[in-house]
Amino acid sequence: MEDFISQLSDEDMIILTRGEGMDSPKVTRGTAAAVGGITESLIHYGLPAACFSDGPSGLRLDTGEKTFSMPSATCLAATFNNVLVKELFDWEGVELHMHRVDSLLGPGMNIHRNPLNGRNFEYFSEDPFLTGKMAVVELRGMRESGIMSTIKHFCANNREYRRKETESVLSERALREIYLRGFEIAVREGAATSVMTTYGAVNGAQTASQYDLNTTILRGEFGFGGIVMTDWWACGSEEGGAPDPRLTGTMIRAQNDLYMVTKDAAANTGGDDTAEALAEGRITRGELQRSAANICGFLLSTPAYWRASADESEVETKI
Repeated sequence: MEDFISQLSDEDMIILTRGEGMDSPKVTRGTAAAVGGITESLIHYGLPAACFSDGPSGLRLDTGEKTFSMPSATCLAATFNNVLVKELFDWEGVELHMHRVDSLLGPGMNIHRNPLNGRNFEYFSEDPFLTGKMAVVELRGMRESGIMSTIKHFCANNREYRRKETESVLSERALREIYLRGFEIAVREGAATSVMTTYGAVNGAQTASQYDLNTTILRGEFGFGGIVMTDWWACGSEEGGAPDPRLTGTMIRAQNDLYMVTKDAAANTGGDDTAEALAEGRITRGELQRSAANICGFLLSTPAYWRASADESEVETKI
């Protein structure tokens, strides 16, 4: 992997850290994003375009095509039935595989803290232990079909009202024992491969730009080895500065690998500052290579890679 990453130009690595969508024609239509081999130069290196789709309630295709609607996460957690939930998401993985979707943007793992949170139905419980255990069986179920899952929103995303502007201020103990505990269980026991950060800030900085969250805790302490992505059109921030979606250099520095999403990654339609940050020394080539390696490693584990490197009969034998 290191030898391969060293061959990538700075431009290719920068493009690799941007996802395209929504409804990208490079993957299944009606889905949320395409990631990876989204330009001819990246395809030349053998990188496939992986497909991400919503979400915690099952596959969503914005094309009018009908798909199975999953029970809400709250309903699933109320069963306390690990065997049943795993089997259900095994079948969900089959449906995703049939539609050439490589990762589901779920499960949602935030805590039921406020009854007015409009997305509580996507989240399991007010209990972090139950939340973690339910996420584990979902992850294991979909992996039976080779499908990855993106656990979200990391972390302390507990309300929807003005969610892009809100900041969660909490103690270290509350953060560890309540708001991070479920994610820790999902990583350690469920071998999660993809994590999505939040729109908002935790204790003074946007989660997408926090090194302590995305590297020190998630990767260093929990042992996470996959990719970290932003929520769609989320902001980054410099320490003490205002949030701005163009501050992707801060995200790469924090090891938030993927910015989601742009209309055209190669043309930098989002106007992000990654190339500028690299030229000015605010990020290093090594940090950019680190995120590129994380993304490439993830792509190698997806059905998209199987489809790009084998015929469909060989792909089918993997589920």
